[in-house]
Amino acid sequence: MFLINLLIVVVAIFCTSIILLIIWRRQYSKKRTERSQKETVVGFFHPYCNSGGGGERVLWAAVNAIQTRYPNVHIVIYTGDLEAHPEQILNKTKKVFNYKIECKVEFVYLHRRAWVEASKYPYFTLLGQSLGSIWLGIEALNNYVPDIYIDTMGYAFTYPLFRYIGGCRVATYTHYPTISTDMLRHVYKRVISHTNKRVIARNPFLSAAKLVYYKFFGYVYGWVGSTAEIVMVNSSWTEEHINTIWKCPLKTHKIYPPCDVKHLLSLPLLSDDEKSNTIRIVSVAQFRPEKNHPLMLKAMYELRSIVKEEVWEKIRLVLIGSCRNFEDEKRMEDMQDLSKHFALDENVEFKLNLPYPELLSELQRATIGLHTMWNEHFGISIVECMAAGLIVVAHASGGPKVDIIETQPGSQNGFLATEAKEYATEIARIIRMDSEPRETIRRKARASVNRFSNEVFEREFLRTIEPFFRQKQE
Repeated sequence: MFLINLLIVVVAIFCTSIILLIIWRRQYSKKRTERSQKETVVGFFHPYCNSGGGGERVLWAAVNAIQTRYPNVHIVIYTGDLEAHPEQILNKTKKVFNYKIECKVEFVYLHRRAWVEASKYPYFTLLGQSLGSIWLGIEALNNYVPDIYIDTMGYAFTYPLFRYIGGCRVATYTHYPTISTDMLRHVYKRVISHTNKRVIARNPFLSAAKLVYYKFFGYVYGWVGSTAEIVMVNSSWTEEHINTIWKCPLKTHKIYPPCDVKHLLSLPLLSDDEKSNTIRIVSVAQFRPEKNHPLMLKAMYELRSIVKEEVWEKIRLVLIGSCRNFEDEKRMEDMQDLSKHFALDENVEFKLNLPYPELLSELQRATIGLHTMWNEHFGISIVECMAAGLIVVAHASGGPKVDIIETQPGSQNGFLATEAKEYATEIARIIRMDSEPRETIRRKARASVNRFSNEVFEREFLRTIEPFFRQKQE
C-alpha cells in the first residue's frame, strides 16, 4: 500500500509539473507576441558584458557579425553591469576591443547578478552558482523574451529554461566547462588547486564526499548542457571535455575565439635599441584567481637568481589586466604586496584597464609574453602577444599546449612551462638567445596566428548559427 501511495504522489507531482510548465511556456509565448519588436530578436546572456576580458571580445565579435549579416535583427544583451550606461559600454567596447557596435543594441539590466558570484557560496560553489544562474535567467526571461538565445559565458543551467519554457532556439559559445574531468582527477588524486582547497585535499573523507558531489553535479551539468541546440567551443581542450560530459559531438563546433591579429601583425617590430635596451615581459590577463598571477611573481623571483645583476636591472614585468569586481581589485592589491615581499616592486608594473592604443604600445615595447594559467581553455592574450612579435612562455596545459604553442625544433613558435623555476629558466634562455634564432621564433609565431583572426571567427560563427535564421525566415 505504501508503494502504491508513493507512486500516486510521484505521478501527481510529475503531472502537476508538466501542467505548470505548459502554463508558464504559454505565458512567455504571449509575451513574445505582445512585444513591440516584430523582427527576429537575438538575446545574448552575458552578465559581465562590460568586464573587458577575452569572453567579452567573443560577445562583441558575435554581435558585430550578426549586425553585419542580418541588419534587421534586434539584439538584446542581458547584463548585470547596473552602473554602466549603454553608451559607456559601447564606448569601452570600441576603446578596448576596437569594435564599433551599432547603437541598435538594447541592454536589459539584471539585478540578481550577485546570485552567480562565487563569493556568495563558500561551500558547494559550483552548485550554488549554477542554481543562481537559473534565478538570474528567470529575471532575464521575465524582462524580455527573445527568439534566439545565445549564452556567451557558459551558464548551461539556463538552457532548459530558455528552450523548454521560453520557447527559444538555444545556442552556446562555451569557453570553459563548469566542471571537467581534470577537476575530478584532482579531487581523486587529492591535488591542491584553486578548485580543491588544502583542507579537502588532505582529508580522505572530505575528498571522497567531494568526488561524489562532483560526479552528481557532472551528471546534471551534462544533461542541461546537452539541451542546447548548437554548441560552440573555443578550443580542442574545451571540445574534448564538453563532448565527454555533454555527450553531443554531432552538434558541437570548434570555433577559435577572435583575436585582433590583422592589426597586430601590421605593427613594426622594434629593435632592442628602440626598446631603450629594456627587457619587458608582458602579461595580459584579468586579475582572477585562475590566472595565477602569484606564479608570475615567483618566476620573477627565481629569474633574479639566474641572470646577472646588470641584466636584472633591465627587466620589467608588466601586468596588464582588468578587474570585474571588488574581489579582483583586492586580488590585484595582494599581488602588489607580494611583489614587495619578494623585493620585486622596482621590476614589476601594474596597469589596469589600458585603452587599446596604450595596450598596443606595451606589446610593441615588450620582448616576452607570459601566461601562467593551468588548463587555460584557449588563450587570446597568448595569440595577440605572438601576433605582436613577442616570444611567449605559456603554461604547458589546456589550449596553449594543444592549439597554440608548438615547441618542436624547426617549427617552434614559443615555450611551455609549469613551475616557477621552469618559467624562469625559459625566460632566461630567451634573454640569452642570439638575435637570429630569436627572430626565427618570432617570425614563426606571427605566421601561425592567422587561423585565429576576427574574420575567421565571424565567418565560422555565422555559418554555425545560420540554421536558426534560415528556419526563422521560412
